[in-house]
Amino acid sequence: MISLNLSAVSLRDLALVQAVSRHGSFNSAARAMHISPSGLSHQVQKVEQALGTTLFERGGRRVVPTAGGQRLLEQIDAVLAAAEHLQQAARAGATAFGGELRLGVPVSLGPYLLPHLVDPFPQHFPGARLSLSEGKPRGLLRRLHEGELDAVLAPPSRPASGIAMRPLFFEPWELMLRADHPLAGRRSAALDQLDPGQAILMAESHADGLDGQGGHVQDVSLESLAALLGLRGGYALVPALARERLASMPGMVLLKIRGDAPGREIALYWREATPWHADLQALAELLRKLARQRPGLRVLGAA
Repeated sequence: MISLNLSAVSLRDLALVQAVSRHGSFNSAARAMHISPSGLSHQVQKVEQALGTTLFERGGRRVVPTAGGQRLLEQIDAVLAAAEHLQQAARAGATAFGGELRLGVPVSLGPYLLPHLVDPFPQHFPGARLSLSEGKPRGLLRRLHEGELDAVLAPPSRPASGIAMRPLFFEPWELMLRADHPLAGRRSAALDQLDPGQAILMAESHADGLDGQGGHVQDVSLESLAALLGLRGGYALVPALARERLASMPGMVLLKIRGDAPGREIALYWREATPWHADLQALAELLRKLARQRPGLRVLGAA
């Protein structure tokens, strides 16, 4: 337990003692610390009384530490160094997200959105590191609630207690067909032109109100979905952001869905208790800006 006398000693008091030791003179230390010699002497005596020992020999041409004072001065140096490190850590806290954002993204979104986010992120949040985790939305939201992640991108759902949510954008589904499909040569097609029984659906699109159309639901990555399509034929519903990568796969073509295309909404989630509310709102604005730049996406809510 720290005594009441010692608890009354400030870091400023310790810095004054350190100055006397370094300058070897009360007068020189007083000038350096912008305090009167008598005021400095009083503060040093205060520290000596709190520690119960004399720190300096007085009366000679140069002030020198006593034997016991020399040992205590080493501890004072350590305390002041620790205080400086604490101050540096607090200043680092001024960096966005405290220096690191642990962001969770669904596996069906991350590979297609993050390439557009990684480059501008350092420009908008200097000094902050972006750490990414992929998974299923439900698991990511659980990790957010448990404090393993700082924010999560996922389709809107009723947030758990203590979780905030901001809608970002709507992403339509597109049709992915094998190149030998009868509709493969068209730029777009309507869903009623397709046999629902031939659909290969992501679990995410299946849960998005398309489960009444039949077909096979597969809880796999989009690349695996394309591989299944290549083996079985039929068609798949895939998110628009994945168009460029999936269309480059041999034997695959992508078509727009004619009419009111179904799709998914993406929102940003974070804990209400986070100290980074302003940073997360800025991240939401950056993601909305990126969505405006991507063909087919529609920003949700007010600007």
